[in-house]
Amino acid sequence: MQQTHLSDTEVARRLGVSRPTVWRWTREGNFPRPVRLGPATTRWRLADIEEWETGKSGGDAA
Repeated sequence: MQQTHLSDTEVARRLGVSRPTVWRWTREGNFPRPVRLGPATTRWRLADIEEWETGKSGGDAA
């Protein structure tokens, strides 16, 4: 199974925020960490973003 990866632009568009916000959340530890696919290519796994979205919507309530 092949994983889908999103750029910072795609993540920002999906969440309705700016690219700097995505990077700030990442730096602060409030967002999934991206993966390096090459020397100049950083992407987020779609599965990680979906899991984060589920947690933000209360899907992880005990």
